[in-house]
Amino acid sequence: MPLSIQVGPYTVIALTDGAGPFFSPRAEAFPDATAEQWSAADRFDPGALDADGRWWLQFRAFAIRSERGVTLVDAGIGPADSPAASWAPVPGALPAELAAAGIEPDEVESVVITHLHTDHVGWAVVGGKEGETSRPFFPNAQYLLQQAELDALEQINPPLRSSVIDPLRAAGRLRLVDGETALRGGERLIATPGHTPGHQSVLVESGRELLAVTGDLLVHAIQLLHPELAYAHEMDPHRAQASRERVLRARATRTLHLATPHLTEPFVVAGP
Repeated sequence: MPLSIQVGPYTVIALTDGAGPFFSPRAEAFPDATAEQWSAADRFDPGALDADGRWWLQFRAFAIRSERGVTLVDAGIGPADSPAASWAPVPGALPAELAAAGIEPDEVESVVITHLHTDHVGWAVVGGKEGETSRPFFPNAQYLLQQAELDALEQINPPLRSSVIDPLRAAGRLRLVDGETALRGGERLIATPGHTPGHQSVLVESGRELLAVTGDLLVHAIQLLHPELAYAHEMDPHRAQASRERVLRARATRTLHLATPHLTEPFVVAGP
């Protein structure tokens, strides 16, 4: 059974699609980080550094289950022929992880795409090879994407228009949103731009507990410890920092859980 955490009536389940090294050295990814900051990050998340000194990433999606249904946040790296195949450790294991969690693809009511990078949309659409028709992997789900992300698609990853966006539209499964949006299950989408122009995160609340499914709001523990540090692949580092700090401010007054795609542990308590 995949790891999970309970926040009030919500069960948040970490679904690991794969793990592997990043395609460039971490010092290039965070050029402003100091030796002291790296040491602190390595103590916090020692599993993010492999035996050869490479940045080792997890690639995860998250399922949020409640009495009202199942929401999936992101769609992983995908099968062997997915858009992420040029750099990520495909094929991913998301279908098996869903099965282990007792979730069938047709049970998923909403798929939140945090942003249009290939390691977050891999299982969104399958098929389309050798005459096969492309189809949503989650046939009954609405796929939620910020309008600002779609507007910036030509800057982010133009091929995803034909491989992901067009098939979702053809199937009537793409839902565009603008800013904060409530989901049927009670979760909230919030705009967290910077990594990409329309990046979004998901909030789950119960009493004094708050869980944020971060997407790539932070991609390494060094940004949790030092949210001011820019990541080389953020399209707007200043907006990304502002988005990170806005979410992390909640830890001053509440217990803040982070559900992260790329840190070694899927759930991190960032609150008091």
